[in-house]
Amino acid sequence: MASNGAVVVSGPDPDPVLAQADDEAKLAAAVSSLEIVEDDKQPEPNPHRSHDPQFNQKRTDPFQFGSRLLQQEDDVFEFNAWDHVETDDVYKEYAEQQFEMQRQSPVSDFDKHRFNSDPAKWWNLFYKNNTSNFFKDRKWLQQEFPILDTIAQEDAGPFTLLEIGAGAGNTAFPIMARNENPDLKLHACDFSKKAVEVMRAHKSHHVGVMQADVWDVAGDDLSPGLEEGSVDVALMVFIFSALSPLQWKKAVDNVYRLLKPGGQVCFRDYGRGDLAQVRFKKGRYLEDNFYIRGDGTRVYFFEKDELVDIWSGKSGESTDGEAQASPRFEIAELGVDRRMLVNRAKKLKMYRCWMQGRFIKK
Repeated sequence: MASNGAVVVSGPDPDPVLAQADDEAKLAAAVSSLEIVEDDKQPEPNPHRSHDPQFNQKRTDPFQFGSRLLQQEDDVFEFNAWDHVETDDVYKEYAEQQFEMQRQSPVSDFDKHRFNSDPAKWWNLFYKNNTSNFFKDRKWLQQEFPILDTIAQEDAGPFTLLEIGAGAGNTAFPIMARNENPDLKLHACDFSKKAVEVMRAHKSHHVGVMQADVWDVAGDDLSPGLEEGSVDVALMVFIFSALSPLQWKKAVDNVYRLLKPGGQVCFRDYGRGDLAQVRFKKGRYLEDNFYIRGDGTRVYFFEKDELVDIWSGKSGESTDGEAQASPRFEIAELGVDRRMLVNRAKKLKMYRCWMQGRFIKK
């Protein structure tokens, strides 16, 4: 996230929903045009972009993302991704048609109970089947959240980093690999017992430097080994969306309790209208913006204003039904990260949408 509030984009994060390329192609085929906003003053081309045909190749380095902006004269299919591209009217109309179809064919009451009663079961099955090989290591996080680089400096001093929803360690281990701070402590927690087993078996897991534990962020207890007011930075990357809306307030309360005053949450998750949401078929809809994937795991797609209300304390009620008295977090940054992905061989366009922000404990 740049200092002006704009999102600095890194490589797209893989997710289970996008594993089926054929479905993506069907969606992308329905989207045939882009609305390009012209600017009287055209910026100079970025150094990493070249329109020379001999250099017209697919770029995959995630650290080159964030500044590949689509201009009127550009060939859409020159690169495999473009940043900050707004969805056009054709896609928006198609997406709304998809959402209506989904609402008309919701998950059965039987399946709602089956998937909501024991969500840990489905995440355990996921990590049992995929171990640590499904997700790529998130080496781009220090670019998105510079605080992660700051606390890893040799002379940074004591810091406690809590990763919530650590999965198989695809974020934790790259952070530790770049760490030069002898006083940095990393707690990596996940809802899935199987995921934690995978982390603990990893060659880079060293007790005393990194602690991996099973923890439900929406549960009644705090994370093992941590006390109230002991965490400097909480990292939540594609984890909040796995919770039921009924669990949001409890999760935010637990994170608030763990953080020190002035501590911050680094947040990234799915936004409404993302390709992953649009492509859901019949029988996956739980409630508005909330779905069951084919592997039994749940996923929610957020609006920006919705996240502001959730993390500032403007939405939700306490257990006795009374509204929260005051905001809990300051919204330091919150942006909508949009990207158009391109299948250059098939000439197809696909739209992604993520939410990214930083929330500060007052």
